[in-house]
Amino acid sequence: MARTTYQELLDAGVHFGHLTRKWDPKMSKYIFMERNGIHIIDLNKTLSKLEEAASAIKQIVKSGRKVLFVATKKQAKDIVAEQAKAVNMPFVTERWLGGMLTNFATVRKSIKKMSNIDKMTKDGTYDVLSKKEKLMIQRERIKLETLLGGIADLNRLPAALFIIDVKKEHIAVSEAMKLNIPTFAMVDTNSDPTNIDFPIPANDDATKSITLITNVIKQAIIEGLEERKRDKEEEAEKEAAASKAKVDSGEEPAAEVAPKRERKAEATEAKDGE
Repeated sequence: MARTTYQELLDAGVHFGHLTRKWDPKMSKYIFMERNGIHIIDLNKTLSKLEEAASAIKQIVKSGRKVLFVATKKQAKDIVAEQAKAVNMPFVTERWLGGMLTNFATVRKSIKKMSNIDKMTKDGTYDVLSKKEKLMIQRERIKLETLLGGIADLNRLPAALFIIDVKKEHIAVSEAMKLNIPTFAMVDTNSDPTNIDFPIPANDDATKSITLITNVIKQAIIEGLEERKRDKEEEAEKEAAASKAKVDSGEEPAAEVAPKRERKAEATEAKDGE
């Protein structure tokens, strides 16, 4: 079943590209025609590429890994933050800090600093500080939250990036390429799609277009999470049945079965939390 339709893409204005004089020739294979000095994107290709991207993202999420949403342009940031939060995925919507991926260890230190400030407010350390020190810490906390709040729970490099406007987010694209992290992105007619692993030719300026494409990606993530959950449940049921069979046959004492199951569950939870 298709995640969206040609008509939905048309209604959302996904087909409207940029002025013909602003185009990137590398996008020519995704352009259907020119109308009134504006390039029109071929929605059949958009539909195909979107389905391909959604299927790939679903498999990444199903394997228990994270997809980092990136969109710092004004008309996209709120939409992307909302969709990413809905599926518990990390996001960057304020400013891409140089080295956010290539110097991830340093970024993690800044995130740890933010959590340390939170601990200070809970354990009473914050209360004994002077008014000036409190104000400085508050300002630093707000700054860190603004820049890094969306990736506070990201303990390791993401498995993929989903980007709105590759021209604006060229630093993120460059860092992902250096680390061989696959990129999924909305690519407009003024952008170069060749550096993107899963380009989605689409209008990356209109809120309706951004909302529709991002929602399709979100739905694919939801599908991946649900399938992962089902697979875990099925595996647990099989293990329980196998353990019961061993107990019934006398191969394994009943007292050892439960602790083993608990240890495996704890190990799985720890892995998912990384």
